[in-house]
Formats: sequence, structure tokens, C-alpha cells
Amino acid sequence: MKATHNPPSTAPVTPADLLRMAALYLRRHGWHQGTYYATTDTPTPPACAVGAIGMACAGHAVNHFSDLNPDDRTAYLDAIAALTDYLDQDYPIHHVDDDGYWLDEHTSPYSWNDDPLCTAEHVISALQGAAKEWDRLHTQGGENR
Repeated sequence: MKATHNPPSTAPVTPADLLRMAALYLRRHGWHQGTYYATTDTPTPPACAVGAIGMACAGHAVNHFSDLNPDDRTAYLDAIAALTDYLDQDYPIHHVDDDGYWLDEHTSPYSWNDDPLCTAEHVISALQGAAKEWDRLHTQGGENR
């Protein structure tokens, strides 16, 4: 490293970081079902699980990953994938057709969030659990693998 090189001052944001921030966002601003965000005049509306990940990633409402700048897109999609993997293990909801075949291979965080039996505490706990699981799988001694 040259004397004039300035190393980054912060560590990269991981999917686990985004999941924890999304859980905190829901605790502070509220949870919502049916759409990404409740219709309000506030810049921090109640959000669904994925909407909260978008807020954590971008700092503003994100209705589709294409709304994100390219640098944030990967972290956003990785956080949703980590939540999906966690839901598959701990909160599986698979839609089954009349013949008994799964219509969905994975538990969708969108339909899971909107399930009438789902609560804000379920969503916040799942986001925190998914973050913990991501850390368990991807870090060693506090360092990214």
C-alpha cells in the first residue's frame, strides 16, 4: 500500500446488517401488509419485510430492485435471499395445488408477510433470525469468510 492510499474507513454492509436494520426500521416505523409501504405523507411509512429491507438499503422507499443504484442492488437481493432461506427452514409456507404438488419451491417473503396469521413480531423475529443465520454461515471470528 502506498503512503497516499486511503483505505476504506468502514466495512462493507452485509445482508445480515441490512436484515437487522430492516428489523429496527419496523420497530420504529411500523409493519404493513398488502404492499411494500403504507400510504402516508411521511418519508418513513410502515413497511412490509421486503419494503423495510429496501428502506435499510437505500434510506428511502424502494418499490423494485431496479430503483436501487447498482452498488446497492446486490446487497438488497442477497438480504432477500437470506430471508427466503431462513423462512424455508423456520417458517415454511408452500402453496400446494389440488394434486398435492408444491406450487412454490421456496417460501416467498412477500406472501409470508401478507399471510393473515403473520404478525409484526413474526416479521421482526424472522429478520433478526435470518441475520443471525447469515452471520453464522458467512463469518468466522467476527471476520467475513
